[in-house]
Amino acid sequence: MTGVDGATSRKLRHFRQILLWPLQLMPLRADSQIQNHWEVLEQPAPDNPWREVDDEFTDDPAGFQPRHYSEFVNFLPHVQRFLYGEGRARGANPGKSPIRVFRRRDIARLRCTYPDPAMAPREFEIAHIDLYFFYDLDVVVLTVEIQASDIPLDCAQETLFRLGRAYPIYWEPNGDGGHCLKRTEWLSAAGEVLASSDYELQARFLAHVSQYRAPTLAAHWDFLLRPMVQHHSDDSGPLRYRQLEYHRMPVMAYLALEDDPRTLAHSDFVRLALVTPPGPPGKMPFAVNDFERRHCYDRFWVSSPEGPPGARYLSCGEAFVLVGSGREPYFYTPGGSLLEHFRHQYFLLFLLPHLHKAALLMVADRLGYALKRLDIHNPDSVKRFKREIRQMREIFLRFTHRYWFHHISDQALSKDLFRMEKDFLGTEELYNEVRERIEDMSEYLESDSLRRQANTVVRLTVVTAFGLIGTTVTGYFGMNILGLDGLSAPVRLLYFAAVFAGMAWLTFYTVMKSKGLSDFLDALSDERETVGRKAQAFWRVWRGRKPGPW
Repeated sequence: MTGVDGATSRKLRHFRQILLWPLQLMPLRADSQIQNHWEVLEQPAPDNPWREVDDEFTDDPAGFQPRHYSEFVNFLPHVQRFLYGEGRARGANPGKSPIRVFRRRDIARLRCTYPDPAMAPREFEIAHIDLYFFYDLDVVVLTVEIQASDIPLDCAQETLFRLGRAYPIYWEPNGDGGHCLKRTEWLSAAGEVLASSDYELQARFLAHVSQYRAPTLAAHWDFLLRPMVQHHSDDSGPLRYRQLEYHRMPVMAYLALEDDPRTLAHSDFVRLALVTPPGPPGKMPFAVNDFERRHCYDRFWVSSPEGPPGARYLSCGEAFVLVGSGREPYFYTPGGSLLEHFRHQYFLLFLLPHLHKAALLMVADRLGYALKRLDIHNPDSVKRFKREIRQMREIFLRFTHRYWFHHISDQALSKDLFRMEKDFLGTEELYNEVRERIEDMSEYLESDSLRRQANTVVRLTVVTAFGLIGTTVTGYFGMNILGLDGLSAPVRLLYFAAVFAGMAWLTFYTVMKSKGLSDFLDALSDERETVGRKAQAFWRVWRGRKPGPW
C-alpha cells in the first residue's frame, strides 16, 4: 500500500544512517593463502587509532541482555556458529567467531555542508566507526553509523543521497563534486576538524586516474581508513586495499517520523527506497514499475488510518530503509524497540549478502589477475598460473563451506528480507558464475595435464618399441659378443663410455622423433594402407614434416 500524496509532517524524531563499504585487501605474504590482516592493527602505533572490540556476547550471564538473546536466536544454528563462534561444550574447546572487529574512537561527530545554500550545515553524532575483518577472506568492511534527532526529512534524504560517496563521478559547473556533499568534516569531541573532503579538487582526481588507471578516494575517506592505504598509490602502509564495487557505498537508514508515516507521499517512499535527493511530495523522481511488489515489505505495515501504522521495510539491494512512527514505543524507544533490531539483527541481515558479493568479486578479481600474468610461452609462468588456480579453487571451497548461506533464519521477516537483498544483489548468479569460471579453469588444467601425460606415454611407447629390436638381438646373441676379458680396465671403460654415449644419443633422438615415429607406427599397423603410403610415412619422419591423415 502506498502513502497519500498530500501534505505531511516533514520532520524526524530520530534518524540513523549506517554505511557499509566492502574493500579488497591485498596479500601480506605471497606464499600464504590465509593472511590474518587484522594482526597488523593489533600492534599499537602512533598512527594506528584502531582497537579491537571485545565480544559483546560475554560469558558473564549478568552482562548478557535480552537484546543479545533476541539477536542470537534470530539465526539458524550454522549461522550462529559463524557470527558468534561456539561456546563451551563437554569434551570440546570453545571456538571463536571468524569475525574480528576494530573500532576507532577519536572521531565524535560528522559535519555535513550541503550544496543547497538554503539547507544549513548539520552535525551528526558518530555512534560507531568499525572495520570488520573475516578469517580466510581478503575482504574488510568499513561501517560508519551516524545519528541525529529532530531533523527535517529533506535533510535526512539529502544526507542519505550524498554522504556515502567515495569520490565524485563528475563536477558541477561551480566546481563541486557531482552528487557529493559540498564539504564533509570529521570532528573530534572538542570540535577540532580532523579531516575534511576535497571533492572540489578536480585536478587531483584526474591526475590519479591518468597515472594509476584507478580512482582515488576523497581525503576524508582516505584519512578514515589510515593506516591502511590505497593499493593504487605511492603511499606506504602496512595494509593495502583496493575498491571492489561502485563508488557509492551501501547504506542503511532508520527514520522515526514525528507524525504518522502514512501521511508520506508515494513519491517520498520511492525516494527513500531508491535513495534519491529530496523533492516535493507528489512529484516522482522517475518512473518505477511494481514499486510496492519489488521494493516494499509490508507484512507489518498498516495502511488504513485505524490503529498504529506499524513499520515499512524498503530495499533496493544497495539500500535498506526502515520507516515508522517515532511516537510508537515499539518502533522508537532509545535502547530498545525496533531501533535496536535495526542496529543489530537487520545490520547483520544487510551485511551478509554484501559480504558474499564482495568475497565473490574478490575471487573473480584474483582470477582475472592470475590470467593477466599468464605467459603461455614461459614455463615458469605456466607453473605459477596452475598453482594460483588451484589455490583459488581451495579458497572458493573454504568460502563455500564457511561463509556461503542460502538461508540464515526461519523467522519469516528475517528470511524474507535476506532473500530480497540476495535477489537485488544477484549473489546467487554471481556465485554460480565464479564457480563455473573456476571449474572451467580447473578442467582445462586437468585436461592439459592428461594431454601432457598422454604425450609422454606415446613417446615412451615409441622408444620402447624401437628399443625392442636392439634388446631382442642382444638377448639372442648374449651380452658377450665381443670378448673384453683380455682388455685392461681403462679400455673397457672406454668401450662402456662409447656404447653408453651411442645408446643415449639414439634414445634421445628417438624421443625427438617420437611424434613422427608414432604416426609411422599407426600407418604401419593399418592394414588398409599400401606399402607406398607406409614408406612415405616413414620418409616424412626424417624430413621433419607432419604426416597427413591416414
